Amino acid sequence: MGVLVGRKAPEFKATAVIGGDFKEVSLADYKGKNVLLFFYPLDFTFVCPTEMHAFQEKYEDFKKLGTEVIGVSIDSQFSHLAWLKTPKTNGGIEGVSYPIVADLNKTISRDYDVLVPGAGIAFRGAFLIDKEGIVRHQTVNDLPLGRNIDEFLRVIEAWQFHEEHGEVCPANWKKGEKSMKPDQSGLKSYFGG
Repeated sequence: MGVLVGRKAPEFKATAVIGGDFKEVSLADYKGKNVLLFFYPLDFTFVCPTEMHAFQEKYEDFKKLGTEVIGVSIDSQFSHLAWLKTPKTNGGIEGVSYPIVADLNKTISRDYDVLVPGAGIAFRGAFLIDKEGIVRHQTVNDLPLGRNIDEFLRVIEAWQFHEEHGEVCPANWKKGEKSMKPDQSGLKSYFGG
């Protein structure tokens, strides 16, 4: 599939760990909400716990924007649970409360086209899915490159601003900054012409 932006997000149904419990979740469960679906390579690794905790630190900010955060890796729900029970100081993700989906058969990772060729694990993919299930933003980082969680919040704010006002958000736009109408006069106005 490659680029999913502008397309319906691939549906999935799988077991997740939420608050220490196993629960069957599907993308359809989140219809009417924005979803930030992110993939990470493996439990009990090195960059991954830094990202998991960084998403948790901003979890309330995502929720204030009406956005659910869901993590996915090819590990089992049992591995996820063991990692959740491991203290942060030992490389664990104790305290993470958003759903972590088990993609043991790799179908979700394959459907979102984030599988590392020949490795059987996922790249660091992230997909902003809107309330109607359409992908509005995607990024894919190579394995050694951790993500900037604040950038996802900025992109969600920009998308919501566009939905509400119909204007577009220029490079480096942040909430409260100047936007523009999507036409020549808007561009001229933006640059002060």
